[in-house]
Parts: sequence; C-alpha cells; structure tokens
Amino acid sequence: MLQSWLHDWRRPRDRRCSFWGTRPMAEALATLLRPRYLDLLVSSPALPLPVGSLNPEPEPLERFGRRFPLAPGRRLEEYGAFYVGGSEGSPDPDLSRLLLGWAPGQPFFSCCPDTGRTQDEGARAGRLRACRRYLVERARDARVVGLLAGTLGVARHREALAHLRNLTQAAGKRSYVLALGRPTPPKLANFPEMDVFVLLACPLGALSPQPSGSFFRPVLTPCELEAACNPAWPPPGLAPHLTHYEDLLPGSPFHVSLPPPESELWDTPDVSLITGELRPPPTWKSSNDPGCSALTQRPQLELTESSPAASFLSSRSWQGLQPCLGQTPVTGAVSGRRGIAIAYEDEGSN
Repeated sequence: MLQSWLHDWRRPRDRRCSFWGTRPMAEALATLLRPRYLDLLVSSPALPLPVGSLNPEPEPLERFGRRFPLAPGRRLEEYGAFYVGGSEGSPDPDLSRLLLGWAPGQPFFSCCPDTGRTQDEGARAGRLRACRRYLVERARDARVVGLLAGTLGVARHREALAHLRNLTQAAGKRSYVLALGRPTPPKLANFPEMDVFVLLACPLGALSPQPSGSFFRPVLTPCELEAACNPAWPPPGLAPHLTHYEDLLPGSPFHVSLPPPESELWDTPDVSLITGELRPPPTWKSSNDPGCSALTQRPQLELTESSPAASFLSSRSWQGLQPCLGQTPVTGAVSGRRGIAIAYEDEGSN
C-alpha cells in the first residue's frame, strides 16, 4: 500500500513531505523515502525537556504538539503530510489536531499500522474544519462559559486562565473556573448552567473532536474561544488553528490584542448562524461597577434577574426550597415522633 501511495503522488522529486510515527519506525521509513524526496521532515512529539538540560541544536518549529526540524527559509505550509499511527475504528486525537491545522491546499495521507491501509484525509479534514466553525458559533451564542483547568503544572497556565476570563468579560459573557481533572460526560453534566466548556490543557492532553451527543455541552479549545470573543481575530480560512494556549498569550507571533472599548469592531452587526437572531453588542463593565451584580433587591422581596445564571435558574421547574417569609404562622416547639423509620413507638406492633 505504501508503494501505491508513492506512485499516486506525482512528481515525487518536486514534493516536500513531512510524516510522523513512532521513532524507530519513522527512522526506518525515512531511510526508505529519502532517495525519492529531496526535502523530508520527520516529526516528533513536543515533550518538555528535562530541567537543566542543554540542547546545542537550534530550536525546531513547534506546532500541533509536535516539533518539525525545518531548514532555514522553509515554511511548514509548503509540505505535504503522511501520518503513520492510530488504530482501526478508534479516533486518533493526534491525527485530528494535525488535520485541523495543516494547510488545506497540501496533500495529507494516513496509514494504519494494524491493517497497512493508506487513505487520503482531505475529506475528513474538511469535516473537522466545518465542525470547528460550528463550535465557534456556539461559543458566540453562549452566555455562560465554563473554563476547565485541565493542567496546573504547565508553564503560564495562570496567565492563560486570566486571558480567557478577560476574553469572556470583554464579550459580555460570564465565566466560571472548574477544576475537575480529565473531563468526562458525567462530570460536565453536573453543570447544566454552562452553555459551552473550554478546556485549558497542553496540546498532547487536549480532547479530540467528540461525536455528537457525547457531551451534554460542547467542549472547545482556547483557540476557538479566542475566535468567538475577539473581533480582531482573523476570519475563518485565514486564522491559524493553535493547539497550545501559550500561542494566544502576549509574546507569541499569533497573539492578537483585544480592540479598545471605543473600537468600531465591537459595534459590527453579528447574526447567529445557528439561531438566525441578531447578537447584541457586548457591554463593557468594570469589576467595580455595581451594575454587574447578579441579583438586585427590590421592595417586597422581589428579585430582578440581570445575569445569565439567574435567568437559567428562573427557567428551571424546581428552584430549591421556598422560604415563604411572613407566610408561615409561628408555633411553639413540640415533641416529635420517637423510634426509627421502620417502626416508630406510636405505631404499635403492626
């Protein structure tokens, strides 16, 4: 099957190819392909280096949770891809990340080691990009966002968490930080108030695109939340797909600052592609603004809802025990029943 793939890829001497797999197998395959491809890259996982280690070689390009030893003057967008890995019938999160971020105009093939079958992944990459655009629309429609702290030991995770909270506040959304470990459908189903979840994790720990109905609410990446909340972010087709949250922070070449409050980008009309409704422009409020309070007390113990969380509570059929203040008559304390639930003292032998 590998020979047929090489035959189908025309003019192999003019092609640039990048492929990855397990290290021993990748080196053996690279030895086989180097006579046919002048410019061949072998990718490796971007694992953190030990503390105090010295790397005399130049730092390779790190994208999609992997390192690519590019030659000077080369760009990753110029290369086709050949992926070796995964198993038959089970989703591969590593392959999904690569398909989302790889250049759409370049060929992308995969090979399953269990069966030896190769296939063109162009159609699957298109479906993943369409799913990503749908998730961005869901994030734009969301009013309450749950930020899942999936990692506490990776550098700059606190700064990334503060950046995501600033994004949601600027877009007029409420955000809540949740530390739940690895997200699972039963865990996230305990928070029905959330419209979407955003997983803050390293590239190798991020979730792969989930099938429909797996989670109660969709789970997004920080890059998708950035595309939904930052009006200065490039439009679909031009924006890169970033798998590491550190690429969104200041100091990265992909960082895009939020426009100032007086910018016209915040007032641009925006229509939801899911509901067809016009989205209201976000209102900037500082944390000291008294108008940010979720509940405002009125006379006669009436509460007016001014936040998405309170609005969700009012739509629930059961909202907890009602205090009924001033409606319950005052009585003296009396002695209750004695015994256990299966047989109280006043119930007799029967």
